[in-house]
Amino acid sequence: MPRSTRSSRFVPAFPIARVALSVALALGAAAAHAVPLRWAAQNDVLTLDPHSQDHTTTSAILQHAYEGLTRYDEQWEIEPCLATKWTTISPTQVRFELRKGVKFQDGSPFTAEDVIFSFNRVRQPQGTMQIYVTGIKEIRKIDDYTVDVILDAPQPILLRNLVDFRIMSKAWAEKNKATQQADYKSKDENYASRHAIGTGPYEITSWQPDQKVTMKINKDWWDKNKGNITEVTYVPIKSDPTRVAALTSGDVDLLTDVPTQDVGALKADPKLKSIEGPETRTIFFAMDLGSDELRGSSVKGKNPFKDVRVRQALSLAIDREAIKRSIMRGLSVPAALMIPPGVHGYAADIDKPLTPDLAKAKKLLADAGYPSGFEIPLNCPNNRYVNDEKICLAVVSMWSKIGVTARLTVQPMSQHSQLFQRFEAPLYMLGWGVSTRDGLYSLQALARTRSGGADGSFNFSKVSDPQLDKLIDAIKTEIDTAKRDALLREALLLVRDQALFIPLHHQVRPWAMRSNVQTPHRSNDRPEARFTTIK
Repeated sequence: MPRSTRSSRFVPAFPIARVALSVALALGAAAAHAVPLRWAAQNDVLTLDPHSQDHTTTSAILQHAYEGLTRYDEQWEIEPCLATKWTTISPTQVRFELRKGVKFQDGSPFTAEDVIFSFNRVRQPQGTMQIYVTGIKEIRKIDDYTVDVILDAPQPILLRNLVDFRIMSKAWAEKNKATQQADYKSKDENYASRHAIGTGPYEITSWQPDQKVTMKINKDWWDKNKGNITEVTYVPIKSDPTRVAALTSGDVDLLTDVPTQDVGALKADPKLKSIEGPETRTIFFAMDLGSDELRGSSVKGKNPFKDVRVRQALSLAIDREAIKRSIMRGLSVPAALMIPPGVHGYAADIDKPLTPDLAKAKKLLADAGYPSGFEIPLNCPNNRYVNDEKICLAVVSMWSKIGVTARLTVQPMSQHSQLFQRFEAPLYMLGWGVSTRDGLYSLQALARTRSGGADGSFNFSKVSDPQLDKLIDAIKTEIDTAKRDALLREALLLVRDQALFIPLHHQVRPWAMRSNVQTPHRSNDRPEARFTTIK
């Protein structure tokens, strides 16, 4: 079995978090009618800055405090949020009427100035959230509660993009010297990295990295919760057994990272219940396709990943069904496409991975000039995706059978993310959740040539294909659904057939909870306390 190099980062043992939870609960019990939700998953948030990191766990927490102009309802339909109405003035001009009487959690009023400030801030190049304002040229103030969004061209998914364009208080940012995003990949921080003031249903009261995030209900929120949760404590617990024990012992109410090997036992526990469904997330490997020579590779003066035959060989060597059966316990859908079911543009007929073929993979490597294979670093997280480290270990073993030696390094997601964002990982695992539920989001962020803006906002593998860029640019603005769907299919097939990434599977995500918890399963893996009730 290949060995993995573990990070030396210290992660506190759960008993520390358990003591913290006990204290929080004791304090909560003193408050009248307090209904606390104790929620655990395996990885921590990366930052509290809403414009910095396109990372699901971070967004799952921040959506409680920060809001967009639009939002999703329980059925994934777009509905008004900080905007109450929008009107198309022209194909490239949309007028948004803002909600009046809304206050940030420090008591300051929400106005058009905050929208314009947030637009300019989210576009700063040090972050990875620019894709949520893709195609927006300018936001103009008409009056304090009206803005015009000026587009480069028609934007068929504008309202979906705006869900995760979170509005920050201009006055608060100026007061706390946080008008500029900190550069996360360089480990920089500012006040907004550790503090949050939004307009949302909950106020984030503290973040103790690797221990807990705490929130309390925003009593002055403009809307009403459908649930009854007044306090939220989120606890990151990396260890699978400890995380499960926290739920079965009653220390937490909700577990959203359920180890696959424990799903059956948790379903059988009468004190618990489980809900599950497909997650709109694809797990894959990204390769450095742009550098002339790969960092840490045994191949000198050359980048083997630039040859499509090498990329195809690596993909052919992976037995996705074995991973599904032995590691994922059936909770995965082997993937050939870079978008999962449930996302607009997905087509089951082209999402069929090839059967593993070691002989063909070896021949592809030999034809590419690597008959004996080569050695390469592989970077993976160990606390982010379902069985991430186990999957990487299995793939290392599979690749060894065709002569490719992958030197595996595993780290917590916070360190892993900083590494590949500095372009220091020639081969790395990533999971991509499609927050807009449209295939453009994945194609534009991951596969469009990097521009420093929305294009290639998460393209840290230096993918650059002129034909693909042309297709993606057309998808951005095509408003005829049939034509747009044809463009999506063509782009997805190009990515698949050129093996620009190596998709592994689409995740199926089970959640487990105490029997008295009611919450809807969210395919974006973001529970919402506003929809949650504890009886």
